[in-house]
Amino acid sequence: MQDVLYQIKKYSHFLMKSTNKHGVHSPFVFDLITKCFNQKTALEKMQILGEYRSELAQNKTTITVTDFGAGSRVFKNNQRMVATILKHVSVSKKQSSLLIRLVAYLNTKNILEIGTSLGVGTLSLALGNKDAVITTLEGCLETLKIPKNSLKKYVLNTINFIGGEFSTTLPKVLKDKKYDMIYFDGNHKKEATIQYFEQCLTAVHNETFFIFDDIYWSDEMTEAWEYIKNHDKVSLTIDTFNLGFVFFRKEQFEKEHFVVRR
Repeated sequence: MQDVLYQIKKYSHFLMKSTNKHGVHSPFVFDLITKCFNQKTALEKMQILGEYRSELAQNKTTITVTDFGAGSRVFKNNQRMVATILKHVSVSKKQSSLLIRLVAYLNTKNILEIGTSLGVGTLSLALGNKDAVITTLEGCLETLKIPKNSLKKYVLNTINFIGGEFSTTLPKVLKDKKYDMIYFDGNHKKEATIQYFEQCLTAVHNETFFIFDDIYWSDEMTEAWEYIKNHDKVSLTIDTFNLGFVFFRKEQFEKEHFVVRR
């Protein structure tokens, strides 16, 4: 309950600080908002996403979930029905829609996802670009079986599913690699979020962008977001409340932070 009240308070502050496209003076961010954020996602892609969500919603299988992150606010134990996980934990339709458009608009091809869960976010990333190669990490091996066995029916992308604790798997997938996009959705603890962020900086090129989910999940996640915003290598951030976007563009002479309503 305390975290819910915290989020309500932070959302009130967000509404007071946020702007729309007319309050943005960065050409890059203005174009991102008008040509990506504010557009509609292709109907056929949303239909594919809807088919997968329907499959999950009808899946009454109960699995034993191993949770390495901040834990669940909904579930009281680790025995969870797939359909219920979809309802309470999975990426929302609105967020999925934005992920599809982002990958398409920024022509993102090499993607790392930290936190597969049921693969709704993974499918969204794949739908954004049929040529995208996605590496997705999931700590819980039982959970990972669901998307690993199902997503091949919906997309033809190369998707590398890797199970195990991020402390072991993340260094391996970062070694000698550069990613266009890294999507952080696997741990909601401050220390872990900052640690993963620091590790992933080795895989950044000028056009790379990071997305952090649930930046106002708790006070410690907000503290992690503030740390990331102020990091020397970060040139630009966009706060949409649910998601935090991070860019490293060297042509950005002065660091800028935008708070934007979608």
